[in-house]
Amino acid sequence: MATKAWVNKQKRREELVQRFAEVRRKLKKERNFAALANLPRDSSPTRSHNRCQLTGRSRGVLRKFKVSRIMLRELALAGKIPGLKKASW
Repeated sequence: MATKAWVNKQKRREELVQRFAEVRRKLKKERNFAALANLPRDSSPTRSHNRCQLTGRSRGVLRKFKVSRIMLRELALAGKIPGLKKASW
């Protein structure tokens, strides 16, 4: 399980991205890269990382469900995700 600090850091990045989105768009349109470089680094959307909503795991996160592969399997086996079941043949 990821530490709370990593999860909090990611949430802070997402807030910064939303706060500076309009400013970044405007500066890019004007091609003012010097002013763009003075903005906070974490305001760039490329620095954000997908994390599991339940555990905070950063790897193996499925975009559609926003949970890691491990949690997806556990939820599917518990019947918490409708229409999803373990394959058997």
